[in-house]
Amino acid sequence: MTAVPRPLTLQDLPGLLAVQRACYGAGYIESASVYARRLASPAQCSWVIEQAGRICAYLAAYGSAQGKVTPLHGDFEAADSPDTLYLHDLAVLPEFSGQGLAQALLAPLWRSAVARGLTRSALVAVQGSQGFWERRGYAVGPLQDMEQRRRLATYGQGAVYMLRTLN
Repeated sequence: MTAVPRPLTLQDLPGLLAVQRACYGAGYIESASVYARRLASPAQCSWVIEQAGRICAYLAAYGSAQGKVTPLHGDFEAADSPDTLYLHDLAVLPEFSGQGLAQALLAPLWRSAVARGLTRSALVAVQGSQGFWERRGYAVGPLQDMEQRRRLATYGQGAVYMLRTLN
């Protein structure tokens, strides 16, 4: 399949929710209203891949600042001076696993972030995904601020903040 990402729209939310339900436990499902608010953020740069009118993968992201964590079910808060591409959520329907859809979403978003002057990317790895992100150049990073650690804790046990330099 040729994976061609395009911007996420409000019309994609039912498909995005279907991907979430297929990929995550109930505690990680975020509502359509949360995603609608995120899409309204001027900092958001989220993408989807669809096949035959069906969303099969998505990447929710926005321009942020290093060391800032979006809590689970939280809004995308624009940074005054963004320096970091924050990847909030990447999911691929299990039946499309191994077809390169994650990379098809990540690569153009990384390039776009560099073109906008962002120097790094950050995320919170959950559900044992740390190894997946390490294979893509991310490493566990420190969170010094207590508020950001509280935000990280909304993802539950084992969640880690990770960073990657963009070039």
